[in-house]
Amino acid sequence: MMMMIIGPLLNPSLAPSLTVPSIQAMEVMAPPTIYALNGSSIRLTCTFNSCYQVEKKQFSLNWTYQGCDNCTEELFLQFKLKVMPMEENRFGDRIEFTGNPSKNDVSFTLRNVQLEDEGTYHCYVMNPPDRHKGHGKIQLRVITEEPPERDSTVAVIVGATVGGFLAVVILALVAVKCVRRKKQQRLNTDDQKTEEEGKTDGEGNPEEGAK
Repeated sequence: MMMMIIGPLLNPSLAPSLTVPSIQAMEVMAPPTIYALNGSSIRLTCTFNSCYQVEKKQFSLNWTYQGCDNCTEELFLQFKLKVMPMEENRFGDRIEFTGNPSKNDVSFTLRNVQLEDEGTYHCYVMNPPDRHKGHGKIQLRVITEEPPERDSTVAVIVGATVGGFLAVVILALVAVKCVRRKKQQRLNTDDQKTEEEGKTDGEGNPEEGAK
């Protein structure tokens, strides 16, 4: 049995804290905290928005695990042309890639969750020609018993309403960001070409004053 808790969507008072995505960065969406029952299976969801269609020959993905704030991140799953779980990793064969990069989904499922699986999971996504790597992270908390049920009808309604509003806002921001990013990358490319042409002229053609 699994349980996912995403605080901001269930608390309308947090709605004003919405941050505007950076024009330079790819958006990666992942729940900040997930609670899993010891011995259960849990899907760690990670999705992304990119201005470009996913091409498997260029797309890359890394999932890492970090046991504490000062601990080194451990790579346990990669995607380069295909899914490549690391042969030696702390999870053994309990990791299953359940995402679909062509649909902007890079999630995975962790089976038979153990207490020592608790920690931070980092999702790194690169989708050229987008030049900026996306990063998302999930804090996994492992619990030993399921909390008592409670009536969450109002919370679900509020969460759905706020979530729908945020989704519209995010889609609008992504559209604007994509237009600006593509324009900026074209300008950078043109500037680079102009600089290279200037260097070629300077090396190949002497200045008129020297004739």
